[in-house]
Amino acid sequence: MGRTKSKGTWSAKGVRCAVTVLAAVLALPGCAQAGGDGGDRDTPGKAGSSAAASPDPKPSESYAAPAPEDWTEPERWAALPRGKRTDEHGSEVGFPHTTEGAVAALAASSNNTIEGNTSHVDEQLRLYYSYVAKADQSEAAAERVELGSIDNGKAISREMGLKPGAPMPPGAYMRSQVIGYQVIKKSDGEVSAWLLSRVTQKAGETVQERDDYARLLFGAKWEGDDWKLSVLATRHAQDATDGKPRPKIVAPGDAAFNSAGWTAIRQAS
Repeated sequence: MGRTKSKGTWSAKGVRCAVTVLAAVLALPGCAQAGGDGGDRDTPGKAGSSAAASPDPKPSESYAAPAPEDWTEPERWAALPRGKRTDEHGSEVGFPHTTEGAVAALAASSNNTIEGNTSHVDEQLRLYYSYVAKADQSEAAAERVELGSIDNGKAISREMGLKPGAPMPPGAYMRSQVIGYQVIKKSDGEVSAWLLSRVTQKAGETVQERDDYARLLFGAKWEGDDWKLSVLATRHAQDATDGKPRPKIVAPGDAAFNSAGWTAIRQAS
C-alpha cells in the first residue's frame, strides 16, 4: 500500500546526517546527504581516502513520492534476514554469511532513530561500536564520531525548529530507514551495495511528518562471524561504480523504482 501521510522530497535539510558513522571514521567533511543524478564523484576523504557515506555531497533536484492512487507495486521484494542476537549496545548483529545477510547488516548500520532522550550522539556511537569493522575503529575515529554527532545533532534540531542540544519534545523524532537496495559486487568475504534510505522527521505531536530520501554507497566485509561496515570494501564499491550511472532516487510505489533497478525491503518477521 502507498504512504499517505507526507510528501517526500530530496533536500539537504531532510537527510542531513542520515548516515555519519563512515564519514566520521574517514574524517570526511560534513555528512551523508541526498542527491540527484549529477556527475559529481563521491566526496573524497582526507589523506587520500576516497570512500564516502554518500556519493552525492549536494542535492541537485527535488522529488515528490507518488500519491496513493498512483502506486505501482515494486517488481522485486526481499525480506532481509535478521541478526541472531542483540549486542551490548542494543544493536541487532550476527547476520548470516550470505549476500542478503550482508545487505541486512549494511541496512542495520544505516537505520537509526532520534527521539526522546536518545540523541544523535547516542545513535551514531551505537552504530559505530556495533557495525564498523575492527580494523577501522580507533580512539581518534570514535572521537570524530562523537564530536561530529554533537554538531550534526544540533543542526538537525535547528532544521526541525527545535532547541539544539535539548531532548526531542513529545511526539518529535527523526528516523532513518533503508527501504531498498542494489547489490554492486558480492563474494564470500565482501559485499557492496547501493542503499535507498527514507529519512522521516516530525517536529512534534501536532506537526506533519515529512519524508526525504537518500542514496548511499556502502561495502561490508565478513569479519569473524558477522558482516561489518568496511572502509576498504566501500572504497572497492566506489571504484566499481566510478563513472557509471547511479540508480535514480525514487520511492517504492513510483513506477520509476522498478526501472531504476531497486529491490524493495519487506520487513522480516
